[in-house]
Amino acid sequence: MSLPKTLLAAAAAASIALPLFAAETIEVRDPYARAASPSAMAGAAFMTLVNTGAEDDRLVAASTDAAQRVELHTHLEDAGGVMRMVEVKDGFAIPAGGETMLQRGGLHVMMMGLTRPFTQGEAIELTLTFEKAGEMTLTVPIDNERADGMGMAHGQGHGAPSN
Repeated sequence: MSLPKTLLAAAAAASIALPLFAAETIEVRDPYARAASPSAMAGAAFMTLVNTGAEDDRLVAASTDAAQRVELHTHLEDAGGVMRMVEVKDGFAIPAGGETMLQRGGLHVMMMGLTRPFTQGEAIELTLTFEKAGEMTLTVPIDNERADGMGMAHGQGHGAPSN
């Protein structure tokens, strides 16, 4: 076998052993971010994570240059009945063939120390890191006017990775 054919065969074999990229097993639907006011120091991102793969996965981290710190959060009720936001250090499970909703009052990506205002109609770049599927960078629209349950029409906002 010639050297070029050997190299091509080796590259093809190596690509088969590589894990699938996030875009191949994870879909992000209807992502949006919001902040409470133009002067807010914190904001959050919400979306639906759909696992089209055959294995469970987990969102383990997120990052953006729009904030100094990013954490995965949820709301839990304390013994006194007060809802408190807490970091979920193990991330969010996304079952094989299932979905996980990140929504207000529940699981969400929390951005603290915003580096710029979250202006209605603009967007931020957000990188999601999955345990198995790897990284996916999205362009997430800022929608400070969105009320709970105001998702986009079906088929829109599928959070295609940006390049």
